[in-house]
Amino acid sequence: MLWHYKIFPFTCVNQLEPTMSNSQTAPTDHQPVTTTDASTNAYQPQLIEAAQQTKWATDKRFEVSDEPSDKPSRYMLSMFPYPSGKLHMGHVRNYTISDVLSRYYRLKGFEVMQPMGWDAFGLPAENAAIANQTPPAEWTFANIDNMRAQLKLLGLSVDWSREFATCNPEYYQWEQWLFLQLYKKGMVYKKLSTVNWDPVDNTVLANEQVIDGKGWRSGAAVEKRDIPMYYFKITDYADELLDDLDQLEGHWPSEVLTMQRNWIGRSAGMEVHFPYNLEGQDNTLDVFTTRPDTLMGVTYVAVAAEHPLAQYASEHNKAIADFCALCKKGSVAEADLAKADKIGMDTGLTVTHPLTGEQVPVWVANYVLMSYGSGAVMAVPAHDERDYEFATKYNLPIKQVINIPEGYFDNVESDDDNRAYTERNTLVNSGEFDGMDFEQAFEAMLAKLAPSELANKKIQYRLRDWGVSRQRYWGCPIPMVNCEHCGTVPVEEQNLPVVLPTDVVPDGRGNPLKNIPEFVNTTCPKCGNPAERETDTFDTFVESSWYYARFASPHDAVNMVNKAAANKWLPVDQYVGGVEHAVMHLLYARFFHKLMRDENLVSGDEPFANLMTQGMVLAGTFYRVNSDGSTTYYFTQDVDIDYNERGQPIKATLKTDGLPVTIGKIEKMSKSKNNGIDPQTTIDQYGADTVRLYTLFTAPADQTLEWSDDALKGPYNFIKKVWRIAIEHIQALNDAHLDLITLNNTPLNTEGLTKAAKNLRRKTHETISKIDGDLGNRLALNTPVSSLMELSNELASFKADSAQDLQIQHEALIDLLIMLSVYAPHVGEHLLEQLGFDTKTMAYPTLDASALVQDTVTMVVQVNGKVRGKMDVAPNGDVEQLKAQARAIESVAKFITGEIKKEIVVPNKLVSFVVAG
Repeated sequence: MLWHYKIFPFTCVNQLEPTMSNSQTAPTDHQPVTTTDASTNAYQPQLIEAAQQTKWATDKRFEVSDEPSDKPSRYMLSMFPYPSGKLHMGHVRNYTISDVLSRYYRLKGFEVMQPMGWDAFGLPAENAAIANQTPPAEWTFANIDNMRAQLKLLGLSVDWSREFATCNPEYYQWEQWLFLQLYKKGMVYKKLSTVNWDPVDNTVLANEQVIDGKGWRSGAAVEKRDIPMYYFKITDYADELLDDLDQLEGHWPSEVLTMQRNWIGRSAGMEVHFPYNLEGQDNTLDVFTTRPDTLMGVTYVAVAAEHPLAQYASEHNKAIADFCALCKKGSVAEADLAKADKIGMDTGLTVTHPLTGEQVPVWVANYVLMSYGSGAVMAVPAHDERDYEFATKYNLPIKQVINIPEGYFDNVESDDDNRAYTERNTLVNSGEFDGMDFEQAFEAMLAKLAPSELANKKIQYRLRDWGVSRQRYWGCPIPMVNCEHCGTVPVEEQNLPVVLPTDVVPDGRGNPLKNIPEFVNTTCPKCGNPAERETDTFDTFVESSWYYARFASPHDAVNMVNKAAANKWLPVDQYVGGVEHAVMHLLYARFFHKLMRDENLVSGDEPFANLMTQGMVLAGTFYRVNSDGSTTYYFTQDVDIDYNERGQPIKATLKTDGLPVTIGKIEKMSKSKNNGIDPQTTIDQYGADTVRLYTLFTAPADQTLEWSDDALKGPYNFIKKVWRIAIEHIQALNDAHLDLITLNNTPLNTEGLTKAAKNLRRKTHETISKIDGDLGNRLALNTPVSSLMELSNELASFKADSAQDLQIQHEALIDLLIMLSVYAPHVGEHLLEQLGFDTKTMAYPTLDASALVQDTVTMVVQVNGKVRGKMDVAPNGDVEQLKAQARAIESVAKFITGEIKKEIVVPNKLVSFVVAG
């Protein structure tokens, strides 16, 4: 058969660059392969990798067109990085995963787009600017330049012509445009929202900036404050966001789908209305509950400090007013509220229980927020742990209304005195509803209350509308104007983008945009009078929610997304990123896709067809506890480590003083623990190809990777082994006076192959088949490396004794290098080029199914559990014939000296005899 490669003649293997460029025409004369002694051809990754990267950039090898193509398209995308300044190993692993898949699909004949950009707005840049007294723009773009250079060192097959940073006006003008479209549709609104307020720095704090109830920078006690903010009506899409998850079953990790479903949190319940009268005005306290079956167990209701009932009580009672002011201090984060000590105060007011007519006291409590639901909850202490804690603290009644199984609390930890029973069961102490189960009680109570408009069915979501306003400088300006005559007015589309000034150095005290007249002062688009521009900026999740779509047409100056290009590339075929983004980023991106679909910018309902969440990179820690109780962590390179025979660290000393340091836990790489590994240092030592192989070979891509500098030697030695095999093969071709043109244009003769040659061919094509299945079907990225190592072992042990053997060896080597180039592209393509191969047109090796057919198999023969011989037989032979043939082997027969008690045959593998004493 003719080989499936396009081959150029080889001239000199010991040069790091092929002597003939890809644009040159192949000579017509037969030229011998020439080489020098193998020892002069040492593997030098730094030189090889720089040369290959230069070649790819010059050729624009990985740039793709948005025009229609006869090739199938494939869009591979990793979550784009925040430009923090330096790559970490998490980045390396993430982008290597995408790149391996990208290179594989190119070999399979796909037109592959793999873009790269920068999630460039955000609080870290602003904090760094405060610390370094430099504009965030300057800091950001310097970091981008540095990280781009580091990414290119990895040899990623990225289309850099599509690169953009989200802080460029050419990008963010389009989210301003979309915001205006949504505003016109009523999908954007403005309302008061409770935020963390630093009274010293006069600024809003993110939840992570509140430490022990104080501002991270000023140390001042944080207050809750209501300020106007813009919201996207994401809840209008809640049902679609939830139901469309069914489309992603089997394509996204199940745990991510579960987290999204839980976050959206659709629940059917009942809205219950508790009547009350204040100063002659009838009203109701409205509460949503998913447990209306516990309604007869309500002993108090709790409201937020901002609720009208609490405000009324504050006006008539200074103590309550002081308490409401106290409630405004502290974080607004749900997690912080859950951990905070529950405190409250009786307002002296009551509401009427809708079923019993009894008066229920109204308490104001710090664990209820006005921004969640109606700002009120019905408290059932017997069946809610939070309510139980509050009721026992303030000696409020606890009424059991759900049957508690006998002995239910017997196994509760002795130090847990919370006796709230939160499961469903039949009702007790509930009058006419006694004995009913949940569904029966739900319907019966609704039937009784609905006619009086005291209750109604309601679908509620845990999901809240998305507040997109941030009182920060380094973000995309919200395109709105505040006019004292017209109120809030949108900027006219022709005046977009509203450009953020980039020469500002923030000091952390409020939003500096407020102090820039050139930015703030404008005219009202409606009435033409002086007005002020909105100084809030967008949540940075807005930028990251649609970047994947902009990559399809990054330079379009007319459209947010070019639909023709989007139809070619979207949805993203494979998205790769950390599981920490499983909820917010992915949910917002799915929401934005539906918004853009409804604006006729994109097609389809979902942005990401397949999702892989890669595991974290972990590393060991080394530290000393200081005399003052503090801990000092040391970098791995500053510590001498002794290992046991299993490669585990058993002793560590600091290099500077030779004294012991404690070997700590293996943890996620972080700056605080000094256990991060600098990719640059590792690449400089071993080369990018080794680092790429290591990050994928050591553990499955979706599991954590435990970093070990010592373990890098395995992939490094594997590459050197392949290098040596290639050098020796070329030398063998020289010795046989074979040239590549003759070799590669002669049909492969598979007649009369030796057993060793057949085995090598079979191993080659088994590897082709296995890796194709691993990458194309199972998304298993670590096992192909093992397969390549096994094939290299087979090649290394193969001895070519004829021209035919050299052909078989050549086929195996070429196929090995093509498949290796997916993982280690520099050395793989370099060696292919040294063999005269055109790497621009190479394809994944074609499987020859006939090579997988085995003429013979080698079976092991055991006597009493010990190997006594081997025999080559036809596959799937007759069992009795196999036993007879095994007994006839001289080395076996001499150990069968007694009666054979048992004969075992494992087809194609083993014959075993158990002989009496």
